[in-house]
Amino acid sequence: MFAAMLVTLLKSKIHRATVTGSSVNYEGSLTIDLELMEKVGLVPYERILASNMANGARFETYAIPGDRGKRQIILNGATAHLGKAGDRLTIMSFIEVEPKLARDWKPKVIVVDTKNHVVTERGI
Repeated sequence: MFAAMLVTLLKSKIHRATVTGSSVNYEGSLTIDLELMEKVGLVPYERILASNMANGARFETYAIPGDRGKRQIILNGATAHLGKAGDRLTIMSFIEVEPKLARDWKPKVIVVDTKNHVVTERGI
């Protein structure tokens, strides 16, 4: 018998998030304002993929909630070497769904400005 086939789809995306700081001595991860996480359905410690629009770096880590409303996006641990304050990131998470659900799937996507305020929403 075959295992059920699943399709991996984009679940959440925060597009053009501006890095506000970095901490190489932190354990690791990417700090994201809790309000932004909730807006796209990211949960604390969820695996994420991020791409840095300034230098092309891509990295996988996990999301940790930052202070609500402070609009922080902080590179921690080894990821601190992959960007600097002012760089713009695309932050993504993925989900596996049955193919029949994939046809109508809509990810939760926000686009933010240079101060990490939401300017566009889709699928929310």
